[in-house]
Amino acid sequence: MSEPAVIANGTAVTTALPCSLETFLIRQNLSPRSVVVEHNGEAVAPSEFAARTLHAGDRLEIVKIVAGG
Repeated sequence: MSEPAVIANGTAVTTALPCSLETFLIRQNLSPRSVVVEHNGEAVAPSEFAARTLHAGDRLEIVKIVAGG
């Protein structure tokens, strides 16, 4: 039996589910403070990352914030 997966930026990512969005980002070596996330088509405020629960089949679009000038 395969591990549950979410679709992150078009790629299936297996992970222990359910989990919070914040936990998922940390497992992917992404700082929750350095990304913008859309969950199932809805923008998620960083303050909601810990409370947002991911389930198998959920879709995420994750964009890294890059500062520069």
